[in-house]
Amino acid sequence: MRKPAIVRPARGFGNRRDGRAPAQGCPGGGCCAEPGAVAPLPPLGVCAYVDPMRFIHAADLHLDSPLRGLARYEGAPVQRLRTATRGALERLIDLALAQPVDFLLLAGDIYDGDWQDFHTGLFFREQLARLNRAGIRVFMIQGNHDAQGVISRKLVLPPNVTVFDSRSAHTARLDDLGVAIHGRSFRDRAEDADLVPAYPPPVPGLFNIGLLHTSLSGRPGHDTYAPTTVDTLVAKGYDYWALGHVHCRELVRETPRIVFPGNLQGRHANETGPKGCELVRVEAGHIAAECVPLALVRWDQLRLDLTGMDRLESLGAAFREALVPRLAGAGDLLHAVRVTLTGCTGLYALEAERPGTLEANIRAAAQDVAAAEVWIEQVRVDLTPPLDREQMARREDAMGELVRLVDALHGSPGALADLAQTQLGGLLNALPPEVAGDEVPRLDRTADLLDLLRDAEATVLARLAAAQP
Repeated sequence: MRKPAIVRPARGFGNRRDGRAPAQGCPGGGCCAEPGAVAPLPPLGVCAYVDPMRFIHAADLHLDSPLRGLARYEGAPVQRLRTATRGALERLIDLALAQPVDFLLLAGDIYDGDWQDFHTGLFFREQLARLNRAGIRVFMIQGNHDAQGVISRKLVLPPNVTVFDSRSAHTARLDDLGVAIHGRSFRDRAEDADLVPAYPPPVPGLFNIGLLHTSLSGRPGHDTYAPTTVDTLVAKGYDYWALGHVHCRELVRETPRIVFPGNLQGRHANETGPKGCELVRVEAGHIAAECVPLALVRWDQLRLDLTGMDRLESLGAAFREALVPRLAGAGDLLHAVRVTLTGCTGLYALEAERPGTLEANIRAAAQDVAAAEVWIEQVRVDLTPPLDREQMARREDAMGELVRLVDALHGSPGALADLAQTQLGGLLNALPPEVAGDEVPRLDRTADLLDLLRDAEATVLARLAAAQP
């Protein structure tokens, strides 16, 4: 039996008076800089609620996200990557049961799009049924990826689940807890209107939560949906805004608490670091929030500067030295790592002469990491040679002629684009989208063409040098 609702007066913690949060978004999109850290917040006004009260705020599960293109990576743990979103959801439900929490909030994009069949929906429903058997309620909205107009197949959800309607915002009252939850789902994928002004006013004396899928005033890498401002959210008078849509965890404001929890499981190399949910405790008039990592696969990007390195034998040790600290405290996860090699190094010539040498040695070094399981998703080579271009350009041989040609093309983007289109246009334009992806150079992007030009120059120079007596 929970204790009856009681009234707690407000008390201060001495945080910022304007209520704005210090910068607590995580570089690289992680769940939190220090997983498990509790962040006490300023007190609420006087309200009646069960004390203490616990709930979980999660969003952007993207269940069964297809993760296209994995098959082209030899040795990729395809099955583990494709089932990671399911595993993260199972861990979310495990957490809710272990606490136990009073309710679970899901702020949209449960699915990545319409289901291919009913298996995705049945798996999600099975997890909600676990909460139903424990008497834990679930409140959810639909976002741009799982809007009511996007999901064509329907399943009746367990009785503990409330899905907010898309026609108008409404309020779910939990009088036994002293809580009012306000929300509205997306009707269609593209939602251009600010939904907040039409949300109901706060219920006096209750702990008011707003459930909203939004880009706020815009976030890098995310389409603009249901745009609104922090001031608009604050003016609504709620105690907590449970947001979704942005995949990088971001504490937008402390009072009232406005937070994107980030997605539950990173899906590619641009969604790096710990991923999880917000575990929220309301006690004695205060909110304490803990970011709980739940992902089974952690993505990371590692830039390794090879400046001055001339021996291939040094590469593996340098890679392991840079990587191992990032694995601390997460030895039970699969770490998917994208490596970028930078700097001015004599290894440039070796790679140019035998492309793939550096990548193979990085993968070999990963096999020797004992702290955790590591999969190298990709190795990008962005090296420069220890080359005196001015002296090379004065040579009266094939190497000098090549350098002069490259310099001329570098100074004439139009000529470079014409050459690339003539030589590569037919091939690149014929690639299917699932093969092309973001990794194939774009002929309309000058930076991509310059990278291709530099790589081609290095390869030819290396082979010319090797052919000399």
